[in-house]
Amino acid sequence: MSGQRLRETDEAPIGRRVARWRGMTQQMLADRLGKSKSWVDKVERGVPALDRYSVIQEIAEVLRVDPAALLDPRRSVPTAESGLDGVEAVRAALARYHRPPSPTAEAEQVRRHVAHAWLTYQHAHYAQLLRALPALLDAAHGTPALLLPAYRITASVLVKLGEADLAWLAADQAVATANDDPTRAATASIAVAQALRALGRHRLARTAALAAVDTTTDPGVRGTLLVQAGIAAAGADDRHHADDLLGRAAALADRGTPDNDPHHVGFCPTVVLLGRFLAALALGDDAEAVRRHQHAVRTDGWRRLPAEHRAAHLVDAAGAQLATGDLTAAGRALVDADRIAPAEVRCRPVARTLLADIARRDPAAADVARIAALVGLTR
Repeated sequence: MSGQRLRETDEAPIGRRVARWRGMTQQMLADRLGKSKSWVDKVERGVPALDRYSVIQEIAEVLRVDPAALLDPRRSVPTAESGLDGVEAVRAALARYHRPPSPTAEAEQVRRHVAHAWLTYQHAHYAQLLRALPALLDAAHGTPALLLPAYRITASVLVKLGEADLAWLAADQAVATANDDPTRAATASIAVAQALRALGRHRLARTAALAAVDTTTDPGVRGTLLVQAGIAAAGADDRHHADDLLGRAAALADRGTPDNDPHHVGFCPTVVLLGRFLAALALGDDAEAVRRHQHAVRTDGWRRLPAEHRAAHLVDAAGAQLATGDLTAAGRALVDADRIAPAEVRCRPVARTLLADIARRDPAAADVARIAALVGLTR
């Protein structure tokens, strides 16, 4: 059967399903397959079509899934807490372009719901957030000023859960609700850049972020856009521009950031350090990424970051430490992430892949094995 060619279904290309199940960066998948990153990118875009069963088997082995999961468009990515069960409802909510407006009297209630959604996201309660988002999106349509943050929250959680295509749709709709307000449009562009990066469109992500930088005077929004542009430049293997953009972000952060954060960007010097870590990781400088991680987590600003941000970084750090061969440190980072925000490890595809990989390589890591067993990743 190794030479058998398979016909794509009409519902979704196999390459698109590889992207959904990937749970790691394109570079990581490419390295494990002995292929180039550009090959993985082309496969996920369906050029060329993934039509050899032997190749599908090889990819499935690396992703630790049954080949049927890639062949069957009805299969969805599993999560321990059914974290993705609400994705289809969010998809349907995003597709409802025409809704009857909610009464103006409900605006304050919607505002409270949006504020609660931000807190839910920052505490990484993703399953709870997914359940709330459809109703929030419907309600926010009657309060245009609150629709943009509702879309941003939606895009952010969808990126986390590996639904980059849907995150892009939410981010695009966020831009459309900016109503010619430059700062609001710039904050929406943050979500656009994040979604494009998740899709592997790093050059487009850099362009989108940079186009918005000079449209606002808000230092937090400007700095966040520069961080996004710098990470995207690194993802495009552009070391020079990555260093320059992150240097500009650092200069902004060093001038001081206000205590209030009306646009929920969380910009601060530690965020720039974490951006430098991600840039090193994207450029393949794993040892440098680990060094930057160790520096960032010792700063005062680290403890002030939301639980979601700290746990997400620790997952990324685990990947860097695994790449350098330090299984103990990688396992410890995942355990720490699980302690801070369990959904970051138990629901996110990239974290689950790392968890399974570390548990397989280091059976002696009891804490890692315990979490792997809890989420059903042990065989």
